Order: sequence, then C-alpha cells, then structure tokens
Amino acid sequence: MKCTVMVLWTNLSLLLSPMSSSSQTLMAGIQITSFIFISSVLIHTCSADDNIYSAEMPETVTALTGSCVQIPCTFTISHFEDKRNKAKSINGIWIKNKSQFGHEDSFIAFNSSKNIIRGFSDIQMIGNLSERNCTTVFYNIMMNHSDLYFFRLEMEPNVFRATFNPNTDDSRKNVRISVKDSPQPPELKPTDLKAVMENTTVSLSCSAEAPCPKQPPTISWSNIPESAHITTQLQEKPDKTQSVFSHMTFKASYMDHRKNISCTVTYPRKTSNDSTVETTVMLQVLFSPKETHITVDPSASVSVNTSTLTCKSKARPSREMNYTWYKRGQETPIAQGKKISLIVTHNNTGSYFCIAQNKHGNQSSAEIQLTVEESGFSQRVIYGCTGGLLAFFLLSAVFFYCMRTKTSSQVHVIGRDQATDKNSDMLAVYANSSIAISKKSEKKETDDLHYGEIDFSKLQTGDMTREHSNNDPQTEYAEIQVAGRNKKNQKC
Repeated sequence: MKCTVMVLWTNLSLLLSPMSSSSQTLMAGIQITSFIFISSVLIHTCSADDNIYSAEMPETVTALTGSCVQIPCTFTISHFEDKRNKAKSINGIWIKNKSQFGHEDSFIAFNSSKNIIRGFSDIQMIGNLSERNCTTVFYNIMMNHSDLYFFRLEMEPNVFRATFNPNTDDSRKNVRISVKDSPQPPELKPTDLKAVMENTTVSLSCSAEAPCPKQPPTISWSNIPESAHITTQLQEKPDKTQSVFSHMTFKASYMDHRKNISCTVTYPRKTSNDSTVETTVMLQVLFSPKETHITVDPSASVSVNTSTLTCKSKARPSREMNYTWYKRGQETPIAQGKKISLIVTHNNTGSYFCIAQNKHGNQSSAEIQLTVEESGFSQRVIYGCTGGLLAFFLLSAVFFYCMRTKTSSQVHVIGRDQATDKNSDMLAVYANSSIAISKKSEKKETDDLHYGEIDFSKLQTGDMTREHSNNDPQTEYAEIQVAGRNKKNQKC
C-alpha cells in the first residue's frame, strides 16, 4: 500500500513542475487533499482485506424429538494461519435467536471457553477449530429448540472476534434448526416400476435423512425377491448433512409381479412416539406366458357328451393373449380362443394341447387325454363287484357258524354205550358218570342219596359196545341224585 501511495505522489509532482508559483501553491493544496483521501481509502481497503471472514453451514437442519442433530460447519478467515499462531486459545460459541453477542434477547446456548451449555442436555463441538471446522452436535432435541442459531469465533487474546452474521454479507450464513415429532418417510427410487422386463436387472435405492450421524437410522427391506443383493452406507450430501443410503439390485422374475416392495426406516431416540416409517412401491413385471395348462369340465374321461376345455396361463400383458388348440397327430390348429367345446365320441378321442402367446413369447401346455367310457361295460363291472361282495359275506357267515358249533361240541362231551338186543329193547348204559335226572311229571326236593341196581346178565356180550373194561362186575351201581319235593327210592 505504501508503494502505491508513493508512486501516486511522484506522478502528481511531475505534473505540477512546469507551472507558476501561484499555480503550484493551488495544486499543492489539491494534492494534499487528494493524498489524504486516497490514503484513507487504501488504508480502509487494506484493513477490510485483513478481516474477511465467512462461514458455511446448511440453511436448515431437520431434527427429530428425542434424538440429536449435527450441524456441519466450516469457516474462513483472512490470514488465518497468522492469527492462529498469535492466538493462545480458539473458542466457539453458539448463539440462539439473535446474532448480537451482547444483546439482551440473545441466548448463549454453548460457549466452549467457559463450558457453558444452556437449554440442552449436552452440546459437543466435534470439529477442530484450529482446522477451521466448527461442526457441532446438539443432543436430546426438544420442540422448544426450534430457532435460528449463529456461530461466533473468538481467538484470544484479542486476535479475532466475530459473529458470522448473514446481515452483513451474503456469503456468511446462519442455521435454522427445525424440530419435528415424526420422521420423514424414506425416499424410494425409482418410484414407478410398471414396465420391468423379466430376467433384467432392477436397481432400487432407498435413502433417509440422518440428522444425527452418531445415531443413524437403520434401513430394512421387506417382500424382496430371493435374488436381491443389498448394500447400505452413510453418505454426505452437498450441504454437508448426511443420509443413510441403501441400494438393492435383483433380477426380475414373473413370480415377482405385483409385489409390494417396502423400505422401512427406524430412528433410535428417547421418546415413545413412533420412530418407524416406510415407503412402498409395486413391482410390475412384463413376461411371456407361464404355467400354461388345460382344465376340462366335467372331467378328462367322459361319456358321450359335450366337454369344455379351457386353456389357462399367466402372462403380462394378459389382454393381448392368443390361444391356439391342437390335437396330437394333426399339424394344423383345430380351434382358436381360450375355451373350446367338444362332443366327445369315438371319432374325436385323443390327446389335446393348447399354446398361449403374447408379444413377449409363447408356451405350450401339457397334453390331456379325452376318452369315451362304455355304459354297458360299466354296468357289468358294477354287478360283478356287487355279487362278489355278497358271496364273500355269505361264506364268511358260514365259516363263523361252523367254528362256533365246533367249539360248543368240544366243551360238552357225552360218553355213551349202546347195545342192540334182537329179542329185547335197547338199553342205554351210562357208566362212571354223574347224571342229574329229573322228570317233569315228578318234581321232588331231596338232598338224600338213592341207589339203583342194574342187571346186565340178560345182555349178550357180543352185541354190546363198552367204554369200560370187561373185568367189571356184572352188577354195577350208579349214584343218582334225584331232585324232588318227596323223598322216594327209585330203582332203575
């Protein structure tokens, strides 16, 4: 600056040298006045250049109640390195509502030199002021924290003191903290997935504001395809604020058609309010016919009657579908359309199939067999089955009856001797047996024993069949208990 003034003075002196003394006196006064004016302007310019300062921070940051908010902040000061070397301490101050440091309406929320934190549970300046970084985190934000905030820098002792006030220079900024109870839904791109071709790679991105990078939100995906690949990271935006960004890629399949893919964001905070928001987009896939098949009404094997065949298939677009019918053994189509009706006879039985087609491709169905059943043959089969069942039940009944009879005869065994006398009546003999004899005409009650004598002398030995030994005496006694009301001996 001094060199510029001296050059200007020299040039003015050369201009005044040829003049008269009176003229020189007049011009000398003008020269002195001009010198004083020009010098003051240059000195002011020099002083202004020596004190240029500005700060960069977002105009607005959105905070969530119960969470924290980070204000990215950097500043620039002319000849900062020289000032930093002269200063013994560098302190940062955040002023709420008013930029004037000593104004009665201003509120000092934070002062690093005096460890002042007012109105907040905690404030931390995470930026290094020696590196022109004034980034600060405000914790446990509440609704009453919404306001304008100004940053002030003090380099002591009395090296530099200034509040970065937007009222004096457009390049200097303040920041507005806007507090909300509910988080903003995430941004999902692309917002329209109506024309995704099958087997192509689809990319979806979901981003959510991260007002507090120290406590970032989490992003999750739901109802995503099996082939999906996801990456998530924290990204910085142009205004130095940050957001969580999640990127997903997958290969589109026809099974993903009309899926509602959702991106869900959860914010950690100290409040009972809902901190989860989501955004959903519907995936619509274009694909050729799939799962083509035939249905038959009433059945695939029918009697002589009209049968309706329907060709069904999945495809998109479905309104442009064409259906062509074929019979095995015939090269030309037999019909067009989704449904056909056939009078099934011996002449048109066989295998049928259909081909579904749209502008993206075609697919053939599996073959279906149509046959005709003979009604007389069916009746004979029914009658034969019925007769066989009846015969089976009858034989089973006879078998069980014989088994029951055989079992009863083994339980009740009766031994008897029979003898045939040509000259006399047949006599029945029961030996070594206790027999209870009662006659309906003579009913008696007795507990006595009665004995009877039987004479076998008149019986011929050759005409008798005995179960006992021939050495038995000719006269044998049998003990007979006769039940009756009157006690009486009876001789047999």
